[in-house]
Amino acid sequence: MTTRGSRSEKVKIIFHQFDVNRDGGLNREEMSALVVAVNPRVKFSDEQINAILDEVFRTYGEFIDGEKGLTFDGLLRTYDDGAGDVDRDFDALGLELKTLEDKNGISQASEEVASSSSAVDERVMEPHKKQRTAAWAASPNHGIVFDDTWKLVDDLEILIKRLKAKQSNDGKIKNDNSDAYSDPGWSRELGPSSEISEKRVIWDESRHDYVVFVKELGVLRSRADGARSRPEAFDGQMAIGRVLYEHCLIKEALVSFKRACELTPLDVKPHFRAGNCLYVLGRHSEAKEEFLLALEAAESGGNQWAYLLPQIHVNLGIALEGEGMVLSACEHYREAAILCPTHFRALKLLGSALFGVGEYKAAVKALEEAIYMKNDYADAHCDMASALHAMGDDDNAIKEFQKAVDLKPGHVDALYNLGGLYMDMGRYQRASEMYTRVLGVWPNHWRAQLNKAVSLLGAGETEEAKKALKEALKMTNRVELHDAISHLKQLQKRRSRGDGSGNGEATFITIEPSKFKTVGEKTTLRPELAIALDIRTFQRITRLNICEVELMKKEISEGDVAVSYSGSGLPEKSIRKASLEVVLRKLLKFLKPETFVGAVKAINQKILSVLDESESGRVDLGMFFAVLAPLCGGSVDKRKQIAYESLLWRPINEGNTQIKKSDAQRFIKLLRAIYIPSHGISEILEIHGEVDNSLVSSTEFFTMFDDREWGFSIISTLLRLENGDRNRHGRHVCATCRYPIIGSRFKEMKYRFSLCSQCYCEGKVPSTCKQEEEYRFKEYANEAEAVKDKCLWFSSKDS
Repeated sequence: MTTRGSRSEKVKIIFHQFDVNRDGGLNREEMSALVVAVNPRVKFSDEQINAILDEVFRTYGEFIDGEKGLTFDGLLRTYDDGAGDVDRDFDALGLELKTLEDKNGISQASEEVASSSSAVDERVMEPHKKQRTAAWAASPNHGIVFDDTWKLVDDLEILIKRLKAKQSNDGKIKNDNSDAYSDPGWSRELGPSSEISEKRVIWDESRHDYVVFVKELGVLRSRADGARSRPEAFDGQMAIGRVLYEHCLIKEALVSFKRACELTPLDVKPHFRAGNCLYVLGRHSEAKEEFLLALEAAESGGNQWAYLLPQIHVNLGIALEGEGMVLSACEHYREAAILCPTHFRALKLLGSALFGVGEYKAAVKALEEAIYMKNDYADAHCDMASALHAMGDDDNAIKEFQKAVDLKPGHVDALYNLGGLYMDMGRYQRASEMYTRVLGVWPNHWRAQLNKAVSLLGAGETEEAKKALKEALKMTNRVELHDAISHLKQLQKRRSRGDGSGNGEATFITIEPSKFKTVGEKTTLRPELAIALDIRTFQRITRLNICEVELMKKEISEGDVAVSYSGSGLPEKSIRKASLEVVLRKLLKFLKPETFVGAVKAINQKILSVLDESESGRVDLGMFFAVLAPLCGGSVDKRKQIAYESLLWRPINEGNTQIKKSDAQRFIKLLRAIYIPSHGISEILEIHGEVDNSLVSSTEFFTMFDDREWGFSIISTLLRLENGDRNRHGRHVCATCRYPIIGSRFKEMKYRFSLCSQCYCEGKVPSTCKQEEEYRFKEYANEAEAVKDKCLWFSSKDS
């Protein structure tokens, strides 16, 4: 652990290295040289250097000594606040920490450096104090103030050392190798602290020795509370909390920070610390509340907390992401980056969050900025690669993934995603190598094991694929694995029959649409089914069909949204995307955070991108509810009714009991542009004669909605999919993809083969069929229908 002493000494050496004129300050020229020297891989433009210097000299104005520039105290403060990493900068400059030992054997800085600032020597505390605990304790921003607090810290360190000795002897302490996974950029401390990430420890709280420790800890807390003054009690509780946090005793640290909050409710630090603890404990909602309190206190506390505001925004954003509120998190990451333009972690988090909601171009821009500032940021390279892959730039995506792996060889996310990229490109052997490396770091990663099996199958190594599948099955019993095993068996059967599936030949041919005929009125046409399947996939991702449409009516009746004016001058009740995300969270409160993030991404890409075509960041809430209603749970009539009421709620129809026909027409055009791929946004902009402001009743609206030519009649097909797309058809498998058929089965009546919905939509038939033939299909929603049809066929044959 780097002591406060050695940390301060390193900053002194750096300061003297760049204080060329030896006036005790770093002017803009000297500070510029420092910034460039400690970032050897980054090529700064003059504009960027000036922006960085402006921010430093503005934020640390109290440490600017006239013409001389930033004092040593100011430079030390920048490192304390997390603006840089002392050890990294020291190593980048190739400096050495020359030390000598005093008569007590304590390592001290060389005389030349130590004599440079007597004021700093006092801040560093006496040698025995600076050596006996973590670097934070002597910091002027958030360290120990009262001498009696040092006694508490000493006694607490003894208790922790005793507990560690007992649990280590019994092998109960577990180290968590969290370095293998993507670091979300969690700002654990006010300044740069690597202790938690480097040596995260999991204590056994069920043991008697832990119970005894907690009891003794209670005595120390009582001593802190019994101090002579409230500030001293506060200092004691904060110090106890910090020591406990450093040793990963998070639950106990939270108790002390909460007590500190009670003692000084308007102080930022205890709320910030409590938020950190709650996040580590997985209590993201409570962490968010503490960070909001910290933010409120910091914003009302004047300039004294200006240096901490970026960190509060970053941690608040991360807590919001923990709840699945990624759009809201983006706003706080942006704010952090505005307050501190050199905060590369805030930019990385912003880029990652934007990628998470499907805004790939904006994500790449933010990640490029983060990498520009910190070229060795493995996680930023990994997320940049993912965004580039999503945009179709696979060559550069591979380079970025490789950079991430070169920087951190055990980077699970980079290895796993690179494997997926190789799979998409058909480079199955390389993909299996990536998944093997993932399993080397994370042996029970069942998805990597399953993907390894699939990639081995693609590479033609069937036996190895089978072994990998069996291993995946041991890890989890998910239905996808059973389907994959069934698929593998079907391929082996085809290979044994010698039908070409094993020698690189295609197992299907594609027939032109006119050759696909339907039998019976209930059989869905190919184009119509393709659209409905696409909408159904969107429903599955968002889980909108589980959300009762009545909940939307409640939001409409209870919502209080101010009226604003769009670019066209029309009044509307519009809200920011982050506020809309809060509304969505209420509607989809049954979703886990990670599932909710996927839902928001899908909604942002499919719906919000159309509703917010101007990219203003605001969305008409009434129109949003209207286009969402047809996909929610409930009867078709109820969905249409709520869509009508959502339009009626809009200011353009305010005061009427019916909606304007022009508004109804715009709604249906938006609906088709969003959900029917063949209809783009250009249709919305078409003007057919004068605007029709006549009023439309709900009955007339339903007629417009159901119109097969210009309405949204696809909803009837969608409803059939909702009711039957989980049906299985016994042992029937698709004749082309060889997967078990789930949902509707399309049976060819002459050649007697069956297709799944997807292959039917794509016009695929087995490779043994002829291109010029016509094929007639009948749709069976479930096996009972097929059995009944078979019985009728036999009956008619006998007669």
